[in-house]
Amino acid sequence: MVGWSDLPADLSDIAALDRINAYVPQDALVVSSDLSRAVETADAVQGSRKRLPHDQRLREMHFGDWELRTWSELEESCPDHIRAFWKTPGDVRPPNGESWNQLSARVDRIFDELAVQYAGANILVVGHFGQILTQVQRADRLTADEAFARRIDNLSVTEIAHLGHAWSLGTINQIP
Repeated sequence: MVGWSDLPADLSDIAALDRINAYVPQDALVVSSDLSRAVETADAVQGSRKRLPHDQRLREMHFGDWELRTWSELEESCPDHIRAFWKTPGDVRPPNGESWNQLSARVDRIFDELAVQYAGANILVVGHFGQILTQVQRADRLTADEAFARRIDNLSVTEIAHLGHAWSLGTINQIP
């Protein structure tokens, strides 16, 4: 469970970073969460694109007391709680952490602000697994459980468009 811990990015796959740089429109604005792994990845794919300030609201889910613990550790110490968290995502949250619904609300707000402030612009948001899935859920009108079933790989691209007042899902988990 890696959420708000500030761990470095693995940027050893230079070819993948180059493919992302080539895939993303050159006029895209670049923004990331303030966690090092997102900032470093954004730096690696930014190229000549304009950079927006990092934003804490783009962080991964806050796992609270579960941070940096393994599934097996949590299964042993709080089996009913961890199962409810994964099987019925929504309002179940880790102790001192945030629920899926809280994460979604936080990320929805910043995406909405970016869509209004930079209407019509391409924006490259360098983020995290949960943060990306909240927007997949919203754009594809999925339940939290359906969104959790989606796969998001490191250094993949998911395209989401803002069309008026609605969000639309394009490609998901694209490996350029």
